[in-house]
Amino acid sequence: MPELPEVESLRRSLVPYIQGKKINSVEVILPKLVSGRGTKRVVNQAMADSFVNNISRKIVTGLTRRAKNIIFTFDDNSVMVVHLKMTGQLVFKPFQAVGKVTLISGGHPIELSTSELPNKHSYIIFYFENGTLFYNDVRQFGYLLHFSSLEEAINDGHFAKLGFEPLDDSFILKNFEVGLKRKTGNLKKVLLDQEIVVGLGNIYADEVCFMAKVRPNRLVKTLSKKEIKSLYEAINKIIPRAIELGGSSIADYLLADGSRGNYAREHKVYGRAGKECLVCGTILTKTVSGGRTTVYCKKCQK
Repeated sequence: MPELPEVESLRRSLVPYIQGKKINSVEVILPKLVSGRGTKRVVNQAMADSFVNNISRKIVTGLTRRAKNIIFTFDDNSVMVVHLKMTGQLVFKPFQAVGKVTLISGGHPIELSTSELPNKHSYIIFYFENGTLFYNDVRQFGYLLHFSSLEEAINDGHFAKLGFEPLDDSFILKNFEVGLKRKTGNLKKVLLDQEIVVGLGNIYADEVCFMAKVRPNRLVKTLSKKEIKSLYEAINKIIPRAIELGGSSIADYLLADGSRGNYAREHKVYGRAGKECLVCGTILTKTVSGGRTTVYCKKCQK
């Protein structure tokens, strides 16, 4: 699943191409993707028709993000909330290449999308005045929902229980500490639930815990103030760095300039189970924590 750095990198990549541009028309091939956000969705053709009518001929005036949601704002102040979930992907194909860039792609890597658009995974297509935006989704877990305003999306509970943004001024040590004190269970699960701080998926939770020298399967109630501060500082170092480098290059994840996201080159533990710790040489341990595969160093992390 794309995590915050990947989603933020995608958002930033799309801004120069679609902000200020008009959507001439929209094609919804799989109505269930605009019929709700639950795991079990009933196709609602009326919602699909409304989605098309409300977005066609609108100009994108803003492109923002809340947690892993990308929010398109239109010239009538309505919004479209996009969540890529596990296998969603957005690909923009401009009518004319900008330098060496012929595709702007982000989200889950789908190899077919580099050679064929639309393809069998293309379920929603936005025809812009300057190119075409494809929403592709292998497992069809993602969703795109239209609201008359951002307030309506908030009142609908769309962003309920989401914690602080790692990049916001409101994410201060005190708030992070208070949030952890309210939680029970192991650290990895708490970091993944998005209720204290958003955007930490499996990759960055492991990397944050390693940098903080804390085992991810520790119970949060056993964390000292010093360890909480170390976790906070690790989040503030890793997330901006990952965004700067375009996220973690899993398979063929591409940046706006056609290069590959390369934060994976800086991974210390994620994906390295059974290999030597880059700090102490101890063989890294793999376990399941918070329901997710977790890698850590028994010597460096306590």
